[in-house]
Amino acid sequence: MSSQAADVVRLLTVRGQALAVAESLTGGLVAAEVTGVPGASKVFRGSVTAYATELKHELLGVDAGLLAEHGAVDPQVAAQMAAGVRKALGADWGVATTGVAGPDPQDGKPVGTVFVAVDGPFGPGSGSASGGKVEALRLNGDRAEIRRESVRSVLALLLTELAGEHSGNERTQDTEQNGGF
Repeated sequence: MSSQAADVVRLLTVRGQALAVAESLTGGLVAAEVTGVPGASKVFRGSVTAYATELKHELLGVDAGLLAEHGAVDPQVAAQMAAGVRKALGADWGVATTGVAGPDPQDGKPVGTVFVAVDGPFGPGSGSASGGKVEALRLNGDRAEIRRESVRSVLALLLTELAGEHSGNERTQDTEQNGGF
């Protein structure tokens, strides 16, 4: 269990929000990391490991034309996976991982090409684009290292988004603590 996963569970618990996970190259590692945290059952809705490309369309609603044209390793695919799992599992937040862990390239993309995505209840002033956030990664290392870093990266992206989504009361408290008015 990582401190990132513990922070995700803590923040979601405080907010009364739920998380769903869509994974490809990480094969369930993100879900395992989150569910390794005591109390995760309060916030974790479930996960879909859509390793096969056609399952990204069938289970997560990723556009079939996008998959046919660009393959599974694509920023839009990651974004649609996160939005799709969020909708399918009825969660406030959805995260997704897709990429090439190796040993061979996939869909013309080199080993270490990874996209992680977050989709959530982004509102006005959240600093997030409508439809979620995607981060492109170019990772080095062996298969296990690429998968581990993908887990770390998607949790970090989620934490960044959760930290940016304060309620008005939290903003007021923060301002007061920092000498504001």
